[in-house]
Amino acid sequence: MDKTIFQEYSNIFPFNVSRETCNDVEKYIDLILTENKVINLISRENKDKKYILKRHIIDSMQIIDFIDFNDKKILDFGSGAGFPGILLAIFAKNEKRKINITLYEKSFRKSNFLKKVSKELELKTEIIQKDLFKIKNDENVIITSRAFKPLPIVLNLVESNFSNFKNMILFMGKSGQKILNETLKHWSLNYEIKKSITSSDSFLLNIKQAKKIWKLFQ
Repeated sequence: MDKTIFQEYSNIFPFNVSRETCNDVEKYIDLILTENKVINLISRENKDKKYILKRHIIDSMQIIDFIDFNDKKILDFGSGAGFPGILLAIFAKNEKRKINITLYEKSFRKSNFLKKVSKELELKTEIIQKDLFKIKNDENVIITSRAFKPLPIVLNLVESNFSNFKNMILFMGKSGQKILNETLKHWSLNYEIKKSITSSDSFLLNIKQAKKIWKLFQ
């Protein structure tokens, strides 16, 4: 990788990253741009690498503060183009962490893209092209989701199918606070918030426990 590019990446990432991580991220962006000409991975109006770096890469990598890479498994719901699942796998690979990362993506074409990226970058991932609502997993896992379903739907899914989670980290957009406030009328959540560094209107929600309020009184 060109030293100038490495320096640029080092300056804009919110934490220290290795040259190998920067190199893999650069390759990943190139793969996205190439595949985006064929299938709609990201908005085709925004082909600029700097835009992708800020809007998708750095935004996704903020999640690392909430991830314990000594755990056994991460489940990434609705991975799409691989945000944040692929980036977590890139980080884990270059930091020599053994955590397993499973990416759930229902779209056949997008899941094939994720498999291609994982193969080319030699990432330790499992890509599952199935309907999440038909899957059950009782392992103690970390759950991530950037653009899957609204918060109440994710909570219902997790309670039904993934109830033994360690923590779940969700990306909340412009209406995130309003959605959270409404959700808290029906759910008791043990959570913490991290303000986004890429958007003043957004935040990350790290949930450690979730119970429906009506169940608390049964």
